[in-house]
Parts: sequence; structure tokens; C-alpha cells
Amino acid sequence: MSKKAAEHHRKAAEHHTHAARHHGEAAKHHDSGHHEKAAHHAHTAGGHAHHAREHSEEARKVHMEEHGRK
Repeated sequence: MSKKAAEHHRKAAEHHTHAARHHGEAAKHHDSGHHEKAAHHAHTAGGHAHHAREHSEEARKVHMEEHGRK
């Protein structure tokens, strides 16, 4: 695997980790009745998940370029 693809995979993993942390925070705030804070963390988690998907897609593109597949 190229360094470029590996870096995209690492970035995707980091964003998934951040998303999981924010989902956990959202759950805690929701349980304690702080719904505005829960919504904030849920929204932030969604952003991290989106960036993770983008990095996954970029890693896929690099693989396809290197191996000549579409």
C-alpha cells in the first residue's frame, strides 16, 4: 500500500475515533437532560464521520490508480 493511501486510512481512523468520542459525549448530555449540548456533540460527530468517509474514498481512489482498476 502506498504511503498516500495509508495516510488516508489513518486519517479516516482518527476521524472515526473522534466521532465515537463525540457520540459518547452526546449520550451523556442527553441522559442528563442537556439536549442542546447533546445536539452540538451529535452534529460534531457527524462532521467527523463525513471526513472519515472522504478519507476512505480518497484511499480507494489511490488504490485504484495504483492498480489500474475502476
